[in-house]
Amino acid sequence: MCGIVGAVAQRNVTPILMEGLRRLEYRGYDSAGIAVVSADGKLHLERAVGKVAQLEAKLLLHPAVGTSGIAHTRWATHGGVTEANAHPHVSPSIAQGRLALIHNGVIENYEILRAEVLSLGYELSSATDTEVIAHLMHHSLIQGGNLREAVRSVLRRCTGAYAVAVLDVDDPARLVLARVGSPLVIGLGIGEMFAASDVAALLPVTNRFIYLEEGDFAEITQDDVQVFDVAGNTLQRTVHEISLHDDASEKGGYRHFMVKEIFEQPAALIATLQGRIADDHVLPQSLGPRAEELLAKTQRVHIVACGTSYHAGLVAKYWIESLAKLPCHVEIASEYRYRDVVVPPGTLFVTLSQSGETADTLAALRSARPAGYLALLTVCNSAQSSMVRESDLVMLTQAGAEIGVASTKAFTTQLLALLVFATMLARHTGLLPEREREIVRQIQSAAGAVERTLTMEPVIRKLAEAFVEKHHALFLGRGPMYPIALEGALKLKEISYVHAEGYAAGELKHGPLALIDENMPVIVVAPNNELLDKLKSNIQVVRARGGQLFVIADQATGLRAEPGTVIIDMPHAEAFVAPIVYTVPLQLLAYHVAVLKGTDVDQPRNLAKSVTVE
Repeated sequence: MCGIVGAVAQRNVTPILMEGLRRLEYRGYDSAGIAVVSADGKLHLERAVGKVAQLEAKLLLHPAVGTSGIAHTRWATHGGVTEANAHPHVSPSIAQGRLALIHNGVIENYEILRAEVLSLGYELSSATDTEVIAHLMHHSLIQGGNLREAVRSVLRRCTGAYAVAVLDVDDPARLVLARVGSPLVIGLGIGEMFAASDVAALLPVTNRFIYLEEGDFAEITQDDVQVFDVAGNTLQRTVHEISLHDDASEKGGYRHFMVKEIFEQPAALIATLQGRIADDHVLPQSLGPRAEELLAKTQRVHIVACGTSYHAGLVAKYWIESLAKLPCHVEIASEYRYRDVVVPPGTLFVTLSQSGETADTLAALRSARPAGYLALLTVCNSAQSSMVRESDLVMLTQAGAEIGVASTKAFTTQLLALLVFATMLARHTGLLPEREREIVRQIQSAAGAVERTLTMEPVIRKLAEAFVEKHHALFLGRGPMYPIALEGALKLKEISYVHAEGYAAGELKHGPLALIDENMPVIVVAPNNELLDKLKSNIQVVRARGGQLFVIADQATGLRAEPGTVIIDMPHAEAFVAPIVYTVPLQLLAYHVAVLKGTDVDQPRNLAKSVTVE
């Protein structure tokens, strides 16, 4: 995902901008660039394909010195990976540039705007949507008025998601900023101000930040910050102070990384949606330049993954087949890579991995390349990983660093990304706009629902006491909750060393029922959905055999506690995001059982965070 850094100061801003870019490298990018207004009043522009190091090498040959500037790391959406498509973009031309602009997001109506730009006599040097809006802003500016009004008038005509920073060579002492659907933050210094897409970029220079909200416009100078709404009215935004260090590798007051990462899930879910949703619809272009073309050609989906990621793929199968009406096959990577694969026409190959280096999944991706798939898509949390580099389309989950071996926030962000992906596919298979609006509403509710569920931790901590002396456990679920049962069992076994198995609840009578007695706790995941009556029947079967039941249930299910049955009331969760929400109490249960048993929660025996060997 793209990164933005900007600065206006009394000192040379180039080192600040470059350090900001280095701190944003984790987000994923394929090119980088910088524009600085030098002392002679001219724009110094440098861009490079590849890593920030390539841009640094150019700056060694052509040093940039100035007190205002912008810098960017780009992930290609419109136009391929070329220097001409890299940001910043300049108008009216590279040689005569007055405006420099950097942009995160996708301008969906850029083709209409592009035709207008050409009719105005501008020459386009790139294939990007960003250059189009740069020229429109320049045209508006030279008609009269100020830069802020020029930026506002153009962005009001744009549909999609964006965060922009714009620099005017004729007035270099200020930057104009705006955001819709993509994050943007202002850093406050003394005699200097900064902007970035992530506070991490600015931690070396400030610990005071203003987070721009949806639809905000802002103007920063060395000594002042002004924020406006879309109508131009002045707004007041709170200044936040945070620690001057990046605490991703610190526990931050939590006992273990795992529980810290469980509680980071609402923020991670919000971050994963940024740039992928605008207003009431999803943005397929965020997957890459060819996304719309390839999704339109997709006739079926083949998902390959390992472990927790495999469980995410199993949930995605329900979503893809329900929403997009396309057949979806999900397979364990270690099995896929050693069999003869038949690839029907129009099959999109999807890999899932937290690290992007999982040995079996990476080998599966590489064997899929010559197998005849339509294209390769990776859903991953590591921007610089092998799987990301070797895929045609990419959806990065913005979970941040996950230190604990047992995956938590990486799993739930994968689920949310896959739900967005399923909706993107469905746009090409007849999804009605009003249905898309409803799904997007549910998607946007996920973080809040997880936040509410985290308040249940004291209840789950108490519940964990019932498992301390147990050696086995069964997890049951139906429909998309069946993979969540598998995931709950995996979490319990990998960090507490309790043998646990997940089953589709309807399979009880096909073998697992023989295990049921008073010593076998049975955890049931019970949202209030169309399968509830069937699930209630399965619960009765366990109860009749003397099983010890722990039912995690929506408050509207009508299930009540009785001897041998404990009901854990869940806040209501919307149907499509329920698998994400119901994962949380299972994570907390595994964590607290492991704590009570005294195991090494963050580094369980025999396991590694990234399985990079077969």
